[in-house]
Formats: sequence, structure tokens, C-alpha cells
Amino acid sequence: MRIERLVAEYDAPDLGLGVAAPRLSWSRSGGAQEQTAYELRLRDAAGDVDVATGSGPEQVLVAWPFRDLGSRERVEVEVRVQAGDEWSAWSAPLVVETGLLDAADVRARMISPRDVGGLDDGAVVLARDLELAGTVAAARLYITAHGVYDAWIGGRRVGDHRLAPGWTSYDARLRYQTFDVTEHLREHAAAGGTEIAVGLGNGWYRGQLTWNLSRDTYGDRLGLLAQLEITYDDGRTQTVVTDESWRAGPTGVLADDLYDGQATDLRVPLAPEAPADGPVDVVDTDLGRLVAPMGPPVREVGTVPAVEVLAAPSGAQLVDFGQNLVGWVRLRVTGEPGQEVTVRHAEVLEHGELGVRPLRDAKATDTYVLAGGEQVLEPRYTFHGFRYAEVTGAQVTAADAEGVVVSSDLRRTGWFECSEPDVNRLHENVVWGMRGNFVDVPTDCPQRDERLGWTGDINVFAPTAGFLFDVGGFLGSWLQDLAADQHADGGVPMVVPDVVHENVGGPRPGDDGQTPGAGWADAAVHVPWTLYERYGDVGVLERQYDSMRAWVDKQRALAGESLLWDTGFQFGDWLDPDAPPHDAAAAKADPAVVATAYFARSARLLSRTAELLGRDADAAAYGRLSDDVAAAFREAYVDEGGIVRSDCQTVYALAIVWDLLATDAQRHGAGERLAALVREADFHVSTGFLGTPLILDALCDAGYPELAHAMLLTRTNPSWLYPVSMGATTVWERWDSMLPDGSINPGEMTSFNHYAYGAVADWLHRRVAGLAPAAPGYREISVRPLVTGQLQHATAGYDSAYGRIDVSWRLDGERFELDLRVPPGVVAHLDLPLDEPARTVGAGEHHVSGDWVPVGRPLPVG
Repeated sequence: MRIERLVAEYDAPDLGLGVAAPRLSWSRSGGAQEQTAYELRLRDAAGDVDVATGSGPEQVLVAWPFRDLGSRERVEVEVRVQAGDEWSAWSAPLVVETGLLDAADVRARMISPRDVGGLDDGAVVLARDLELAGTVAAARLYITAHGVYDAWIGGRRVGDHRLAPGWTSYDARLRYQTFDVTEHLREHAAAGGTEIAVGLGNGWYRGQLTWNLSRDTYGDRLGLLAQLEITYDDGRTQTVVTDESWRAGPTGVLADDLYDGQATDLRVPLAPEAPADGPVDVVDTDLGRLVAPMGPPVREVGTVPAVEVLAAPSGAQLVDFGQNLVGWVRLRVTGEPGQEVTVRHAEVLEHGELGVRPLRDAKATDTYVLAGGEQVLEPRYTFHGFRYAEVTGAQVTAADAEGVVVSSDLRRTGWFECSEPDVNRLHENVVWGMRGNFVDVPTDCPQRDERLGWTGDINVFAPTAGFLFDVGGFLGSWLQDLAADQHADGGVPMVVPDVVHENVGGPRPGDDGQTPGAGWADAAVHVPWTLYERYGDVGVLERQYDSMRAWVDKQRALAGESLLWDTGFQFGDWLDPDAPPHDAAAAKADPAVVATAYFARSARLLSRTAELLGRDADAAAYGRLSDDVAAAFREAYVDEGGIVRSDCQTVYALAIVWDLLATDAQRHGAGERLAALVREADFHVSTGFLGTPLILDALCDAGYPELAHAMLLTRTNPSWLYPVSMGATTVWERWDSMLPDGSINPGEMTSFNHYAYGAVADWLHRRVAGLAPAAPGYREISVRPLVTGQLQHATAGYDSAYGRIDVSWRLDGERFELDLRVPPGVVAHLDLPLDEPARTVGAGEHHVSGDWVPVGRPLPVG
């Protein structure tokens, strides 16, 4: 028996943890019996040891049993566990190092260049000399910015982060990073001194945001806050902070913007070589905003080699990377001094040319003026969503170009595969779409003049995200921004961070007569609940409870005495496939039906949350509210036979999956009517953003899994596999973002990388492969694949907090076989398509086989 993995909180950041009492999680291998006890051992910097013991099976997000840690404190933690009569060996030590836990720990001040770096200028460098006073034992750099930064000490880059400090609700939360720079200083100790230099670009703080292209949403000045703390071998310490002693200067980055791209003159030095000899100003800032990261940073997570170089009908030189990705082009060229090279980006080609219309006002263009000779071209302070790049000013081959893939460096946790190659490609498209849209914020799309944290998109996609990658810290941090930007009346912005208003602190949706939208604002409740379900994280419910309750209370106010939310603005079942290109909200589903269903569901989840947190009065009150809303829903919108107002796939999906129907007659009638609608549509999808995540579950719950599989496998528009048949490598915003003739949908909102419809992957994991959580954090799992014969095999694997879970089934004629791996600490409930009763198994590897008993009904002929 061995401890495989021991982590604190969300396993991020590497240094500079932002809590004094981090929760601990561990997994083990070997030993099938349940954990009955554990010991935790802490060793501090002085060598003192403290031991804490516990009993029972808990091993995920276990409360910190030691004294609270102080700022900058570094300790080592080990764990060992008992199962039966056996104790494991002690785990490898986990180093836990806190950051600056109190504003009083920050001696640095925010500085801004005085004469360079204006709103219309390019990136700048801020620098100062460092005089070392001995042999360095340890050094930490705590750093953040208004804008995005990259830092160097002695000419060596600090860390591998990109676009740091990332995007938060800057008025309330400004993230800082912690770096170990001991070796940076030791390398230059012999010289007696070195330089710290920091490049600053606009990023989200001072770049264009939203389709209004506002450039100073948060402020019009770049800023840097840095604190370098050095400890010498003899115990002396030295602290270097940003203050008036720093210098500023321009760089060869002449312009930088996330939407438009970067203009670089390589004849002019970039940071850290760029000279800095101008003054800086100390500017006021609220140090209480500083927060440590909860999730991993944005990094270069991979590269994609160019596939070929095409000649467009116009003669343009187009580089095809074969994959729609997010990042930038790394290009090797040879040229003369002053020669200009331009790289334009787009996701698709239209009639053989770069398809830039969907970018709207985003230029997505990088330009370079060469210094001469052989050079590698790539930007620093921007990113693009693209598959194709048009290169002018230099002749290139495929060997000269690669796509640099940029994303929050989330740990991959979930996999899926089945017997249908197109479904596997669909699943891969979902993964690529998530990777490209999880760049510090869960955005809707990564390419046009938008790239915002739309609440509706992540609301429907969070269950899929929580399986594919470890997003506990990433989304936990984003939810704190949601709470920070939530309106005083409980209303939730359409996007988080909230920049869809005139300016920060100015008019906001909900304050000026515009109400929040159902399914979007409900992310305040649904996303925390999803994180609890997937990770067993009660802490996120505790942190977000006031926000969750405020939103449900806002829904109650919007619905009024009728409890029917039938007034105000609604996105509704956004991008219903029948909606015209110019009106994405024109859905078949009645907006009031959708909104009232969401009201009932959010009140129910809030009630469950209150019960978990021991808030019994709230649990009872919101449980009654949910029941009352569901009753009002039925009275107003459902007849005795289960027919739901507006009679379309989405309204039945909501009513069935969220258990809003009261009688067997209603449930049976709604299921039959949904099945009839699916058959009438010839198994095509007829849902938008809010119906799509539920439609296949609704069919399965109603007893029609064969119709769900038929919808999945349909290849003509609208369907999940239509984009695959058109060569898609990510999930599209519209079912028909590209029309069958290869032209781009004329709608203004036509993204080719938009993960919302990728929410279907959650159904693939849970229902097709049969790997579903049956208790929070996958402490228990349900293994119940719905095998209809339309697929011959499926597998899913998930790296849970307890260890690896694998489910794999296959059909061999009439023979069904299943292989299952269950890690220690988890139990699996098996309900298989065999003529045998359901049963429960514990840790270990299990093989089950027998004669297959099909589920569902025979499909209609013809």
C-alpha cells in the first residue's frame, strides 16, 4: 500500500499559497480495504515536527489539523494511512509555502512609467539594479501588474507564465504570483550585482475589451507591483520593492492588444535588453485587493506543426496548422533589416481565402520589422484563435512555422473513446475547445472582439469541464470574481469579469432596468454545485453561499407573487437552430417556461447547499420555494397529459431532467411527446444553449436511450456530427457556423471555437461509457452504460482525487463484457445490461460478462 499523490488545496500554485490552513487530499494504491485511519506529519523550517491523527475514510479536502501558517512560511507535510491491519509508508513530503497573506506584508508600491507607455504607446520595460550583499540562500519574487508582465533577473526569464497576472475583477481582486528566484541571483552573485527588468503590455487591464473596443475599462496607466525578498547564508535579509528608484523605457513592441495583435520592431531592443532611463510615478492602489492564485497559470502547453502552405486564389500565402488552436504563430524567417513580415489569423477559409469576417472588429494581426538575418518571430502580449495564418513579407515553408498552444495549465483528468470515429473526433473537438477557451477566464470564444467570461456558457459546460480537466481552483477563483461583480440587488452580470457596461463602477445590467438572464445568471448557483458534485468541495459552497442565496432571492423578486419568471429580458434557448442568423434569441422554447424552470432548479440546489452547510432554516425555506415554483410551473405551463407550453425539445428536457412534473401521467406524456418530436425531426437536434446539455439525458430518463444515440450519430445539420463532417477540429458556436457549401454562416455571431454545445461530452462520459459520480467527488460511482447496440464499445477514464477510475465495455455479438478499475476509497454500483441484479463492488479490477439485454426500444423502420 502506497500514497500516490498528496496535494494542498487545489494543487496550485507551486509557491505562494493564499490560505493559512490549506486542506489536504491524497490517493493511494494497493490494499483493497477502506482507509480507517491516517496520520499527518508536519516539519517546519526549524526542524520541529508536529503529528496529527484522524480516523475514518476521509482523504479528500481534509481540514488542516495543525496551527495556521504565517506569511512566507514553508513547511513539509507527509501522510500515511491505515487500511485494515496495514499501515502504508509515509508519503513523499509535500512542500507547502504560503504567500503574502496580509496587505501589511506588502512594502512595495504600484509604479507606472511617467513619460512612456501611454494609452497609444507600446509595451514598456521597468527596471532597477540589484546590489547583492553576500551569498544568496533563498529569494522570492512577489509580483503583479496592471496589464500583463514578463520578468527577468540578470537576463534570465522568471518563470514560464504567459499573460500574467491574468484577468480578474480588478477592482476587487488583483492576483499576484510568487517565484523562487534563488538561482537567478546566485548566477550573478560573483559579479556583485545584476538587474531586474519587467516588460509590461496592455493585456485585459488596458487592452480592447468587448465589441465596443473600449481600451481603458479599468484604467489608462500600466502599473507594476513587485517585492523581491532575499535571504543570505548568514541569515541577513534584503527586500527590494517597486518605488521611485525604478526606471522606465520604451521597447520594440510598438503596439499590443489581445484583439488586434502585436506590432514589433526587432531593430529596437525588447525587455530585458531595452534601456530604461526614464522616471516612474508611484500611484495609489488598494493592496487589500491582492490575492494569491487558486489555479494554475497560463502557459505554453504544446505546439502544433504546420501541415502545409497553401496558395489562395488571390495569391496569398496561407499556412494551415490542421487544428483550430489558441495561441500564436512561431515563425522562422530570414530577411533584410527593415523588412516587414505580417501574420494574419483566422479559424477557417472561405472560397480558399482567409475567413476573417467572423472576427468582426478584431484585427488578429501580428507585424514584425526585421533586424536582419535569421530570426524567430512570435508575440509576447497577445493571443489568437486560428487554424490558418496568412504570411506576407517573407516566403515560408511548413517547416518554418508552428502553432504555440496557450492555455491555463490545467491537469488533464478525463478521457473517452468509443467505436464510432466521428464521435471520438467530436470529443477531441470538445477538449480542444475547452483548452482554447480556458485562458485564465472561461470565455465564450477566443478569436473575435469578445472573449468574455459569459456566465451562460460555463453554466452549461461546467460538468464536462470538471471531468476533462481539474478545474476546482480555476472555476473556484472565477466564482469569487462573480461574487465580487454581483449587483447589490443580487443580480448577476452576463459576463464575469463584468465589462459589459460603460465603465467599472458605472451602469450595469440589472441597475438600469435590464434584468439578468435565466441560465446565465444561474451560474452563480449551478457552477458551485457542480464543483461540489465533482470534487466533494464543500468549501466552495461555503464561500459562494451568500452569492447563491442573493441570486435566488433576486429570482424571487423578478418572478413576483405568481412565481412565474415571465417578464424582462431573456437570452432564452440561445442559438436555437431554427433561429434566424440575425436573431439568436428567437427560439422555439417560451422564455418564461425556460426561466421559471431555472428558478425552480436554482432554488432546489440552494436548498441542498443550505442543508449541507447546516443552515436548516434556509434549507427548509428554499426547498418550499422550489416546490412552489415547480407547482406554479405546472399550473401555468403543463397540461394533465404532460404537454408543455411551446411544445419543443428544450422545454420537455428541462421538465423531465429537473423533475418538474408531478404525476405519472405527466411524466409519461412528456416523455412520449419528446420522443415524438425527436422522431419528427428525424433525430436532428432542435435545441439551443440551454436545452442542448439536457436533451439526451431527458430521452434516457424517459426510457428512450436509442433515440438519444440516434441523435448523437446523426450527421446532417443540425447535429453534433455535422461540424465533424465539415472538418471541424473544435466545437462551433452555431450548429451551422459553416454552411454545407463551405461558406460562413451570415450571422454576426459565428465562432468556430465555442464550447457550449460540447456539453454533450458529459453525457458521453456518464451515459455512454457509464462512468458517473454517485456521491460527491466520485467517492461512489454509478456504472450503468446505456448499451443500445448502436455503438459496439466505449471507454472512459477519470483521474479522481482517490485515484484512477476506468470503465470499458464492448459488445461481441450478443455477448456483453465490461472491465472496471476502482481505486481504494471508492465503491462502484453496477447496473449492467445483463440479466442479473445490480450490485456493488469495491476497490480492485473487475471483469463482468454475460448475454446482452438491450435497453430502449427498437428504432422505427425507414
